[in-house]
Amino acid sequence: MADYEASTLLVDRNLALELVRVTEAAALASAKWIGRGDKNSADGAAVDAMRKAFDTVAISGTVVIGEGEMDEAPMLYIGEHIGLGGPEVDIAVDPLEGTSITAKGGPNAIATVALAERGGFLHAPDIYMDKIAVGPDLPEGVVHLDASPAENLRELAKAKKCEIGDLMVCTLDRDRHADLIKACRAAGARITLLGDGDVSGVIAVSQPEAGIDIYMGSGGAPEGVLAAAALRCIGGQMFGRLMFEDEDQVKRAREMGVTDPAKIYRVDEMARGNVMFAATGVTTGAMLRGVRRTPGGAVTHSIVMRSKSGTVRYVEGLHNFARKPAAMIG
Repeated sequence: MADYEASTLLVDRNLALELVRVTEAAALASAKWIGRGDKNSADGAAVDAMRKAFDTVAISGTVVIGEGEMDEAPMLYIGEHIGLGGPEVDIAVDPLEGTSITAKGGPNAIATVALAERGGFLHAPDIYMDKIAVGPDLPEGVVHLDASPAENLRELAKAKKCEIGDLMVCTLDRDRHADLIKACRAAGARITLLGDGDVSGVIAVSQPEAGIDIYMGSGGAPEGVLAAAALRCIGGQMFGRLMFEDEDQVKRAREMGVTDPAKIYRVDEMARGNVMFAATGVTTGAMLRGVRRTPGGAVTHSIVMRSKSGTVRYVEGLHNFARKPAAMIG
């Protein structure tokens, strides 16, 4: 039994580091499109490189959060089977979170992937999700989606033994958040606005060096699942509720296994069991440094986490383009 557990632990550790290779490949491929104004080419390069990298990983993976349905995405589509063969796992991917950011040369673009045991991820349709997240070591339920921004900020300040004016709120810079932003400022909180990339925005609440106390607002539901996977590993609270625009979206969600359209999901309901998460910076942000070109190569900065151990590792990769296969470079 002890030998089996040791062997399983070694597989988990090796697999977590294999995921870093996958996100590195996507980041390297998309990096050549930074600032070139072509978000579709940047995304396509990331998808292609990530798909090829997965071909070398010893898993029997099924994409449950991906680029869309098979008729929308030629690769890494929902339901696609990837990997060389091995443990059966579910995969959530965002080969390039921040396509517009990359095209404009802005901050916080990342390549990211999460892995869970079969059935571990919420099968979230590609719609919006209302989200709120705070860091670890806080009373359970200190914030709530149905509370007003002022109420959440007041309770969070009380729990952190600080003033509301000391709190930093993170949200996407979108017209739909105008009332939220106004309410947070009226309550006395400070706000940092993201142009894109709410996976890194949510994760930032669990990284003291990022200086983010709370994430609020709506963003993609698939990105919500990826962020929940990271928080399962690194710690923190997050609540999400799917936002439906019409009955067709409700029907699609039910087909994907959603039984209660109004349900508020916790972190451990969006990402259950043994979870791993990895991300590599494409452009520099609060969480990761972006790809840096060097003579004959590049430097990447990645993060990898495992829920089983709670370990978080930062990995710096020095890539030699003369030796690295061209398909992995982009």
